[in-house]
Amino acid sequence: MKKAKIFALLSIIAAALFIAPLKMFADAAPGDIIVTLGQNLTDEQKNSLLKEMDVPADVQTVTVTNEEEHKYLGDYISKAQIGSKAISSSKITVGEKDQGLTVETNNINWVTEEMYMNALTTAGVTDAEIYVTAPFEVSGTAALTGILKAYETTAQIEIPEAQKQVANEEMVKTAELGERIGAKEATELMTRVKEEIAKNPVQSEDDLRALIEKVAKDMGIELTQEELNGLIALFNKMKDLNIDWDQVQSDLKNISENLGDFLNKEETQSFIQKILEFLSALIEAIKSLFK
Repeated sequence: MKKAKIFALLSIIAAALFIAPLKMFADAAPGDIIVTLGQNLTDEQKNSLLKEMDVPADVQTVTVTNEEEHKYLGDYISKAQIGSKAISSSKITVGEKDQGLTVETNNINWVTEEMYMNALTTAGVTDAEIYVTAPFEVSGTAALTGILKAYETTAQIEIPEAQKQVANEEMVKTAELGERIGAKEATELMTRVKEEIAKNPVQSEDDLRALIEKVAKDMGIELTQEELNGLIALFNKMKDLNIDWDQVQSDLKNISENLGDFLNKEETQSFIQKILEFLSALIEAIKSLFK
């Protein structure tokens, strides 16, 4: 879990360059638990998952339907991949302010923990421990839909439709690319492109294409034309989302002040602190472009 938490921190930093994150479950208290359940689970499967999650009998639950999966993923993934049943479920434990996001999975064979984290931070979900599971191996597409639904239901905050769509598209494109080049490499590619755009905001589609090609080349990845075009479309949508740069900078400062045990380690302190200081300086520069 320590590795996952460190990766989550870095994912949050990368995503913060594009989205001013909403605070997770604004009306919920740290330690509160919300469970999302796929609608097509049998009663036996539901009971088994609730026991696995170790939650009280009266835990708040949100049901996810297959129709909702198709609504949010239908433009980015085949109907066959989504399937006809909503199975994957999740346990969401509300964290302390600026605690960060961690994800652990069980029986999820298509969406990795890192992909969930990147997509959730893009959607604005922070400060929570999330456990995604299923009674047998499934893709895991229902879980993201459920987590976003639980967020809106509990926090009574509506995530902009464009933001939800981009989060879902990011998860799908990363997973699809991961099938060919490896999940770790695909996630790293997405993060590196975000970082490069933040350092040097692109002004045209040609510039974006050249940037993605350069990052891929530096990583030794040869993208197909279809993959390249898909990434260009995705990052164009990210660039068009409304960004509150002052809030982003504030969030980076809060993360820096609340790293806890991570920053107590000399090597971690040096590495993470330098990143935070570097990104803060970048944001100051980028803010000036929007004034």
